[in-house]
Amino acid sequence: MHMMNPMEELRKWTLVLGSASPRRQELIKGLGIPVRISPSDIDETVPELIPPELQPEYLAIRKGDACTKPVEWECLITSDTSVLLNGEILNKPADESEALAMLKKLSGRYHDVYTGVCLRTSTEQRVFTEVSRVHFKEMSDAEYRYYVSKYNPYDKAGSYGIQEWIGYVAVDRIEGCFFNVMGLPLSKLYSELKILLLN
Repeated sequence: MHMMNPMEELRKWTLVLGSASPRRQELIKGLGIPVRISPSDIDETVPELIPPELQPEYLAIRKGDACTKPVEWECLITSDTSVLLNGEILNKPADESEALAMLKKLSGRYHDVYTGVCLRTSTEQRVFTEVSRVHFKEMSDAEYRYYVSKYNPYDKAGSYGIQEWIGYVAVDRIEGCFFNVMGLPLSKLYSELKILLLN
């Protein structure tokens, strides 16, 4: 009996990534499935009644609504990532002082990274959230200032990119998916794509 190769079947599809994030674009291409980029732009204000843990999923769905509807053999992928520290959302910092304040809050503590993902074909939708727990070592103010001055924390939730210098030196433990912390939980995404596209 001929066994189906999931990758052969998935490669009949085109993934449409509704994101301008260079990190997400790099990650999605690593799956080996044809992809095109079609960023969405929305107001990311979230109603107060939505709990912090569900906000990434809410925004992923909103971003999907703002994109062109996928046609046959297309799967639209939209996502949003939040950093939560004891239930408080640490969004993208507005300026240097806010970036430094966020990094000091993370110092010596665990925080959780939530990514909500919305998958849409022309007929179906699947939504899921992946959570990773990250521990920062205690770092000095001078080290955080070095990071903020040399890198660009302003487009990143929680003011840091795990794939940059700060991730190399400050992150000493991760529970969960590393790529989720970068903005796209690839292992879970691959599993969900198989459920949605191959059944």
